[in-house]
Amino acid sequence: MTTSGSLAEKYASLDRKLAAHGEESIDRDCLLCFEYEYPVQASLVSIDSDEFTALCPWTGLPDVGTLTISYVPAHRCIELKSLKFYLLSYRDVGIVQEHAANRVLKDLVNLCGPAWMRVVLDYRVRGGLHTSVSVEHGQRSDTLRACAPNQD
Repeated sequence: MTTSGSLAEKYASLDRKLAAHGEESIDRDCLLCFEYEYPVQASLVSIDSDEFTALCPWTGLPDVGTLTISYVPAHRCIELKSLKFYLLSYRDVGIVQEHAANRVLKDLVNLCGPAWMRVVLDYRVRGGLHTSVSVEHGQRSDTLRACAPNQD
C-alpha cells in the first residue's frame, strides 16, 4: 500500500517535459492541389476534422481539437488525402494554438491561392478554459456572402 507522502513525491515527479519536434517537422511538401474547373462560379468549400492534434511546446502534452477550413477557390482546390497527411504531421510538433492556426492558413494559401480562406482551430477544454482561434485570408465579397450568409 502506498502512503500519501510517497504518492505526493511520485506525483511531483510527474512535472516533466515530454519531447516535441519543432515546426520544421510540419510536412507542407506533401500538400497537393488540383485545377478548379469553375473559377467564375464562387463555391464555398468547407473541410473539418475533429482529430487535429499538436503538442504543447512547454509540456509536450497533446492538444486535441477541431480544425475547420473554409475557402472560395480561385483556380485550385486542396486535395484531401494530402491534406490529411499534412495535418497528421502536426501530431508531434510543439506549437501553440494561435501559431498552428496561422501556419495552416499560410501553408494552404501558398498551396492553392484561394479568393478567400478561413481557418478555425477549436481546442478542447484544457484547465477549464476553452479557446478557439480564427484567421482569414482575403476579403469576403458579396459572392461569398451569397455562398455562406452565416459567415459574417
